[in-house]
Amino acid sequence: MKNVPKLRFKGFSDEWKKKHFSDMAERVVSKNKGNITKRPLTISAQYGLIDQEEFFNKIIASKNMEGYYLLNKGEFAYNKSYSNGYPFGAIKRLDKYENGAVSTLYICFKNTKKANSDFLVQYFESDKWYKEVSMIAVEGARNHGLLNISVTDFFDTIHTIPSLEEQEKIANFLTKVDKVIEKQDEKVSNLEQYKKGMMQKIFSQEIRFKKDDGGEYPKWGKSRLGDLGETYTGLSGKTKENFGFGKGKYITYMNVFKNIRSDINMVDLVDIGENEKQNNVLKGDILFTTSSETPEEVGMASVCTIDEEELYLNSFCFGFRLNDTNKSSSDFLAYFLRSPKIRLKISILAQGSTRYNLSKTELMKMNIEMPYFEEQTKIANFLSKIDSIVEKEKEKLEELRVWKKGLLQEMFV
Repeated sequence: MKNVPKLRFKGFSDEWKKKHFSDMAERVVSKNKGNITKRPLTISAQYGLIDQEEFFNKIIASKNMEGYYLLNKGEFAYNKSYSNGYPFGAIKRLDKYENGAVSTLYICFKNTKKANSDFLVQYFESDKWYKEVSMIAVEGARNHGLLNISVTDFFDTIHTIPSLEEQEKIANFLTKVDKVIEKQDEKVSNLEQYKKGMMQKIFSQEIRFKKDDGGEYPKWGKSRLGDLGETYTGLSGKTKENFGFGKGKYITYMNVFKNIRSDINMVDLVDIGENEKQNNVLKGDILFTTSSETPEEVGMASVCTIDEEELYLNSFCFGFRLNDTNKSSSDFLAYFLRSPKIRLKISILAQGSTRYNLSKTELMKMNIEMPYFEEQTKIANFLSKIDSIVEKEKEKLEELRVWKKGLLQEMFV
């Protein structure tokens, strides 16, 4: 049979039937008259329909939302302009709040008695639902030069759907899978919060490590960051034609920004001339981002863990090489420089309006407190072990997400 999924529960053999979306859903057009709700909603891939202020840390919607649609818990909203991995928009159900307001650019609806609401939630997570939506969108682009899906066309799309009994079976199973993923996601979040809390306590010296014999380490000493090493610049004099090939490798901006320890998978190729002078990056160097869109993200530190002969740094970062690796631990410094207290100090140094930049000269003037080398090593090793645990749990989370994605692909037509 043609209209059946690859993966199916026992006891179901009927062919799935084609139905207009209007059979499964009815449009919601109630306006937010009298500002019944003051909560403007936006669509997020991770969080679904969520309060704009909670998601963006600011409100984008108008103060008076009487002209907005009123969406109640259990109802759906389709944002046809949403991208972020959803080529023809995204559909999410309101689950987090009792109600909220959405722009009239959204298409809002609720399920009819012919469709299980939880089934629709899962169906809209798959890539199957927009097969016909995509054809309408492409046709609109062909005729009008833009992706355009009218309300009429949206509800007129045809979808291949099983019986209500099978819908419920699929929904119950995939909802259980979601709960497993949510539990793993929560585990990762808790570990990250634990690490954040430990960093706060360690670098404020609320928690001190002891010597192997149980003795106390000396008090932390004050030092100027610039006294610990020398800075160097990233790649210079390069154009886009020099990247993507060549014997040289360079550490990307996002590698430095995202990772306390550089990721060997986040390097790209660069062509370096035979007699060309560029600064090499060595294992153990500390790398800093020099610019970002917000001051809070400027000067993110990362220690280079990659041991390559021809390794360079992108031009939007700079490197820092320690004078004496027997007195200063680069692993410790990378963690220390990402601690909340030091991040605040660094962000204050950021200058700009639309894009913020960090002067390495000013950064090198910063005074810091550092423990004895052996305590530095113990701190770095302790935090590194937490990182290893977090990474393993993140890998498990990603495996679960990939498994769910495969299920969505095979359980729908």
